[in-house]
Amino acid sequence: MKKITLLSLIGLTFFAACKKDRIASGNNNNSLKTDTLQGTITADRTLDASKSYLLKGQVYVKNNATLTIPAGITVYAQVNADRASKSALVITKGAKLYINGTAGNPVVFTSAAAIKTPGDWGAIILLGNAPTNVITGNVAGLPLTNDTQYGGNVATDNSGSITYLRIEYTGGINPPQENEWSVDKASGLVLAGVGSGTRIDNVMVKYSNDDSFQFVGGTVNATHLISYNCGDDDFDFDLGYQGNLQFLIGYRTKASSQAVRANGFESYNDSVPTVNTPLTRPVVSNMTIIGPQETPVVKTNLNQGVYMRKGTRLAIRNSLVSDYPEGAFMVCPRTRPVILADNDAEFRSNLVQTDTLARTFCWDKDVLGVFPDPELTVFLTNSVNKDSILVASTDFKLNRMYGAGAPDLTPVNGSPALSGADFTGIDFSNSFFTQVTYRGAIGPANWAAQSNWADWR
Repeated sequence: MKKITLLSLIGLTFFAACKKDRIASGNNNNSLKTDTLQGTITADRTLDASKSYLLKGQVYVKNNATLTIPAGITVYAQVNADRASKSALVITKGAKLYINGTAGNPVVFTSAAAIKTPGDWGAIILLGNAPTNVITGNVAGLPLTNDTQYGGNVATDNSGSITYLRIEYTGGINPPQENEWSVDKASGLVLAGVGSGTRIDNVMVKYSNDDSFQFVGGTVNATHLISYNCGDDDFDFDLGYQGNLQFLIGYRTKASSQAVRANGFESYNDSVPTVNTPLTRPVVSNMTIIGPQETPVVKTNLNQGVYMRKGTRLAIRNSLVSDYPEGAFMVCPRTRPVILADNDAEFRSNLVQTDTLARTFCWDKDVLGVFPDPELTVFLTNSVNKDSILVASTDFKLNRMYGAGAPDLTPVNGSPALSGADFTGIDFSNSFFTQVTYRGAIGPANWAAQSNWADWR
């Protein structure tokens, strides 16, 4: 009798341990075995394409190790209530991550919950040795250790390669109404001090509770990025990021209560702000930023399509901005003189529209509030900058900007987005940029159509 009881207890203990690591059956492919990623990875490891994986807590790849994830693998992140314990994958300085998804067989990181919610887990975080304007820093929201440190002096540093990745339900480290005067806590895909030797192509972040993409210092370049219905900024730049980006989509169907002010694209230099170098300066072409279709009756947290703040520089061309309630492009007291003087900053050859025509170009005067900026409007629509203001979102003439299912942002006949692209000058004539004729992220071929990778559901 004692033997039977002991065996029963052993069986119950084993069952409980397995149950703790189970993934909700409704979200898992039952034909695949599930393995667990947890703790520290210190030697090269390639995941098994015949399995799915549970990301259990905060997992660190270190000791210059390489983690390789083949096409088709789904990683389910354990859901922990405590913000400090939210699951995350952290690639430390010197280590590498290779995500080898394809359009038909992407790699997916999602929540392990049966009912998935924005904020179920934290982020995928790459930490590199490329320059920042704080020399070295630690990822906001993670412990202050050597394993969370980023930054160095190797502009060409290589943290690996990511292709055809979808990330879902991140942003759990970030508290509601997070202080917008400091660098955000880690959310979505975080690239901190990541160098230009790293490849980032075809990444979708959907239903993040906070930011979708965070570029914190570094020099990494990227193409074909999609942010869908995040809680804060679609694309966030801080602490001396200097890289090139092309074919970006930030798309929202609704506002969120998560952030104080949520922007499609936000760039700042540092929190003081200072003139510490390198100055944050993203160089961007062919971006499409779209807010919700309905003009809000009651003010929401949605702010600007593009917000240039706190001493940053930037160069944005050949892009579309539409349907943000507070404006399409906004400057602050530190950035307004910079762009009006063409001081290593430009916003040119773009098509812009906002819910209130007079607020298309705005000036954030800090405690005084946000105001329409007629001088900036005249400057940005002159014959040099060539920005065009559209009255309504329908004037973009995109195939299906809103509606059920995936949007189709392909310009149709007569669309002003079909022409007018400008790649002249040293920033945009380099070998990184594909010199297309159209403006916005999508041309004649819709690379963001509903697919196994770009899942708009």
